[in-house]
Amino acid sequence: QAQLVESGGGLVQAGGSLRLACTASGRTVSSYRMGWFRQAPGKERDFVAAINWRGGSTFYADSVKGRFTISRDTAKNTLYLQMNSLKPEDTAIYYCAATTRLSTYSYSSMSTYDYWGQGTQVTVSS
Repeated sequence: QAQLVESGGGLVQAGGSLRLACTASGRTVSSYRMGWFRQAPGKERDFVAAINWRGGSTFYADSVKGRFTISRDTAKNTLYLQMNSLKPEDTAIYYCAATTRLSTYSYSSMSTYDYWGQGTQVTVSS
């Protein structure tokens, strides 16, 4: 089955930028929707952004709207998250996720995704 692998995390100063990528490894599966979630120390995993794979519609959490941009390369089956104007509160482990079909759960719910990556650490210093 398909596995997702994140890359691009690291340490950056406040106001800086990072670009995350998520690629499939192993057997590939056609995605309907992919998204990004993040989890800070001691907190629950929260929704960041999502994109419909075929149509390209995007969705963002209020906390990142205007600063982050989610995109995909359909030919490479790769998901991206461009993060600009980073803040210390953006520090977290970032996870990519995918679902192969529609469900009754919304794009911002963890329950709608059936494939997950292992995460990549993003640290923003003040």
